[in-house]
Amino acid sequence: MKNLTLSLALLTLGLGLGAGCGGGAYLPKNTTKYDLENREKLVLLDARVQRSVTCSGIQERVLEDGRLEIAANIRNREGRRIQVQIGCVFKDANGFPTGDESPFQTLILTENAQEAVKFTSLNNLAKKYTIRIREAH
Repeated sequence: MKNLTLSLALLTLGLGLGAGCGGGAYLPKNTTKYDLENREKLVLLDARVQRSVTCSGIQERVLEDGRLEIAANIRNREGRRIQVQIGCVFKDANGFPTGDESPFQTLILTENAQEAVKFTSLNNLAKKYTIRIREAH
């Protein structure tokens, strides 16, 4: 009986210690899996927009006062009129947002049409950017 009680006590102690020791800190997993906004200049935020919209070119220009101006040619790939929302996040040289983010604006594209959309940063901290396009509801 004593051996059974001792065995159960040791087993409980062993399980308790094993459950509590996780091994310390862990590295994050899949750090580059969903980070398109960190790497690309234009991202499409949903599958329907990915099918319907493309960008045929982006032009960047630094204004005299150091602000960044972006012009993007957004093209409708479909034979029907579509409505999307487009916005831009300006970032510093390290890729961190400068706090200068344009609100999403509605863009209506007729059949197979292309429209130029311009964004201008509010300050001279912007060195990079991400143009984001999503479906309008």
